[in-house]
Amino acid sequence: MSPGLRRLNPVSDHPGTSDTPDPLDAFDELVAEETDRDPDLAVIEAGSRTLRTQGGPPQADVPARPEDPEVDKALREVEAELATRWGETKLEPSVSRIAALMDVLGEPQRSYPSIHITGTNGKTSTARMIEALLGAFELRTGRYTSPHVQSITERISLDGAPISAERFIETYQDIKPYIEMVDSSQEYRLSFFEVLTGMAYAAFADAPVDVAVVEVGMGGSWDATNVIDGDVAVVTPIGLDHTDRLGQTPGEIAGEKAGIIKQDATVILAQQPVDAAQVLLKKAVDVDATVAREGLEYGVVARQVAVGGQLLTLRGLGGEYPEVYLPLHGAYQAHNAAVALAAVEAFFGVGAQRAESLDIDTVRKAFAAVSSPGRLEVVRRSPTVVLDAAHNPAGAEATAEAVREAFDFSRLIGVVGASADKNVRGLLEAFEPIFAEVVVTQNSTHRAMDADELAAIAVEVFGEERVQVEPRLPEALEAAITLAEEEGEFAGGGVLVTGSVITVGEARLLLGKG
Repeated sequence: MSPGLRRLNPVSDHPGTSDTPDPLDAFDELVAEETDRDPDLAVIEAGSRTLRTQGGPPQADVPARPEDPEVDKALREVEAELATRWGETKLEPSVSRIAALMDVLGEPQRSYPSIHITGTNGKTSTARMIEALLGAFELRTGRYTSPHVQSITERISLDGAPISAERFIETYQDIKPYIEMVDSSQEYRLSFFEVLTGMAYAAFADAPVDVAVVEVGMGGSWDATNVIDGDVAVVTPIGLDHTDRLGQTPGEIAGEKAGIIKQDATVILAQQPVDAAQVLLKKAVDVDATVAREGLEYGVVARQVAVGGQLLTLRGLGGEYPEVYLPLHGAYQAHNAAVALAAVEAFFGVGAQRAESLDIDTVRKAFAAVSSPGRLEVVRRSPTVVLDAAHNPAGAEATAEAVREAFDFSRLIGVVGASADKNVRGLLEAFEPIFAEVVVTQNSTHRAMDADELAAIAVEVFGEERVQVEPRLPEALEAAITLAEEEGEFAGGGVLVTGSVITVGEARLLLGKG
């Protein structure tokens, strides 16, 4: 367990008893451990201002295809037009095209404040938590996240729910003439992601929203979302992913992600590798940003497993928040919750203009309503089938740890379908200790790694006797469920489907969710 998330004391203990440590003492202990870092950070931190104080509705599930045939047809036509553009893996590092689109649209992204989120893992879950908290405090929210699990409309949400297919189509049609105008004036046409970003910013302005919660697509500096000046910049843990585009080390990757930190903003930093922290803190100094760091200004004081999730005590910028129920599994989701809480506190001025904490009952209500489809999501029982969108080694390690903690499987079968451009060996090595056997497969996209190629790597990691190949996902699910059922009805066999958001989304549909 990482230094900032220790089982310091059970949250069910009541402060004030003779044998129970004071929660602030526990937090001081957490802080003391966090100070064992590279001494160069002290120089960087000396020049930065630090946040330190003295003292919504349930989210909708993943939408299905429209029931109205005409609407479904119109949505498919929009999807087909978007598919003619550069996909999300083909990039030209520039914000010139999206900036041109914002210009002809009248700068819609400047009509509301925003919280901008970057990092390697945990961005979408953190965005959903931030959205839930803001909604619980009666703010109208817009959320933009990627990629989608099942429906493209998931990417743009208003008031905690994906926009309707009708509104998605209308938004596209409204800005289509402006998209074509920009296309004709630029060296390259707007990409798939750039068009969707423009649609999101336009939809938020049209709503209108009180605040936008925006997740970057990749990196930060030249990401299409980076035409906003986020009042709060959030950086979730940085690891090695997209190394061919962002850099070979966490520090190099942090250099790109630091691009979302704007002048005089507030920066909420999750725990980071030292080289990444150095880069992020230096950028904060350069733009006179205010910084709050997990494990120092805020963090997780205590956590314990609960039915369907976990019970947390969070230390925020304005004080302590005990007995917060989070219906998501895993230590990493507790970290995400702490980051989300600090981001919302910062948005409301806690730690800067005001010292008091947020209303605890509202915070509890918001976290209790959080959902994150495709993130350790149970979609079937007997045997239990769990979906998780981990697609890089760091995410897989966090998922494996969460599975050990939250589930008592006697035999766990993995179904893995990954993208060819990922560190597949590292992902498989992270899951090897918890998988009794693995069924390798591939999803339907062109990015998918060939099942036989994936199997060759899996054999090297698991051994030939533990690997089964089923190129088609339906057969892979059936094979894994059959293997899990060999344990017997009450023996605790289970299936974990993972490796890619696309694989998880397709499995979700096959298993009757949405």
